[in-house]
This record gives sequence, structure tokens and C-alpha cells, in this order.
Amino acid sequence: MDYSKSVREYFELECEVLKSLDENNINEVMNVLEKARVSGHRIFVCGNGGSAATASHFCCDFNKGVSHDGKQKQRYDFECLNDNVPTMMAVANDIDYADVFVIPLINKMKQGDVLIGISGSGNSENVVRAIKYANEHGGITLALVGYDGGRIKELAQYCIHVKCNNMQIVEDVHMALDHVMMYVLSHAGSC
Repeated sequence: MDYSKSVREYFELECEVLKSLDENNINEVMNVLEKARVSGHRIFVCGNGGSAATASHFCCDFNKGVSHDGKQKQRYDFECLNDNVPTMMAVANDIDYADVFVIPLINKMKQGDVLIGISGSGNSENVVRAIKYANEHGGITLALVGYDGGRIKELAQYCIHVKCNNMQIVEDVHMALDHVMMYVLSHAGSC
């Protein structure tokens, strides 16, 4: 079986999607993250499935990758809400799966903290509820979404919308966004 044509088509679509992104929009989100770092605010991030993996990767890249060299007086303070599986399962079992991200925010989020919600569809109910909670309690909300952006695109204060109806490409681009932000911030000498 020769899959080469399908592989090439996938890469070509992904290149088109990457080229369609607005650098100014990404820059705006990076400035929100930098403002949170400099002011000592926490940054929470969450997602489901592949987006959960991207959320975890954001934590690694910002807590270690951007902050590791000790040049910054104030380091990033990221927390991935989907990394605490026992808490998620307790909330899902005892309360509602749709509240697995809200409950930790109730316990930890302070005014001015940032929440990044990642959802390929833009409609993950637990991310929707987390963004609503953060908006209502003085948080700053960022979103990475795909497809038509869903409800999350309308709720988040800042949003990077990957306009593509292919979940794998949306997730690839969300990861690329993490990597480009991490790379630029760690090499820009921002302090």
C-alpha cells in the first residue's frame, strides 16, 4: 500500500493552516502570558484527550523550558489542571465530570490569574465551565480552539482559532503554538 499521497496532502493542509495564523494574535497572547509572569500571577491550563497532553506540555515548556536558565527574576508558574488524576476522578465521580476543572480553580485561582483552555472543537463542557468561572472571578482567559471555535471562542477574552476541521491538524498546530511561544520567549531575553 502506498500512503505517500495521503501523507503529502496532510502536510500540505497543515502548512496552509500554519500560514493562515495571525502573528499579531499570537503576539497578543504571549504578552498576556508575560504580564502574568512579571506580576507573579499563576497560569492554569486544561484540556481533554490530545488537548490534555498539550496542556501538560505547556507546563513543562514554560515551567522548565522558559524559566530554567535563572535569568528571569520572576519565573512562570503554570499548573495543568488535568494532571491531577485523583482529584479529577473524585470530582467526576462525586460531583460532575463537567466540573473537573472548575473545582481546582475555586480552590486556587486568584484575581488576575490566567486560565488557558484548550479544545479542538471549542465545545468541551468542562473547559467551557472553567472559562466561565475564571471570567466571573477576575481571571484572564485564553483559549486555543479549532473547527468553528465553538462556545469557547465566544467566551474567552483572548483566543487563537485554528480554522481547520481536522482534529489531528488542530492538535498539531496547538502544540506548535506552545513550541513557538516557548522558543521565542526563552530566546528573546525577556525579563
